[in-house]
Amino acid sequence: MNYEYLNTTAKKLPPVGNNAISEYHIKLESLVAAINMHMTSLENLQELIGKNNVAMMKNNHANHMLFIHSILKYPNSEVLVDTLLWVFKTYRSHGFSVNYWVEQINAWQDILKVQLSEEAYNQILPLYKWIQENIPLLEKLSTINKEEENSLQ
Repeated sequence: MNYEYLNTTAKKLPPVGNNAISEYHIKLESLVAAINMHMTSLENLQELIGKNNVAMMKNNHANHMLFIHSILKYPNSEVLVDTLLWVFKTYRSHGFSVNYWVEQINAWQDILKVQLSEEAYNQILPLYKWIQENIPLLEKLSTINKEEENSLQ
């Protein structure tokens, strides 16, 4: 499994309806507040994000919402994969662990289930499930560049 696998599987994500996308956008601030509250309450937060990275984590959560909203509205598998690989690489260089992504994506799913309508949640969930299922591959591929990956094929 490689970059092409991520891109191919991302292309298969079902489209999300305009009402679900609007609901996600309207609730952006409350969703970010909920994820920040959840993550900052974790006893092992420093193990997940490294020292002095709470502000960076909160910034990531706000950017996450904006990015996911744009991907829902304008699906683009290559932008999705490239951005996630960049995020994994960049945040890892600041001390974030792969377990941070596991915790965060699980928490997003729980928060979305509570705050979104059932219809919006069911439409948006496949994207979060796709990210969740691909965390190990995203982590692996974010440690190598595309040239190295191509030589592995």
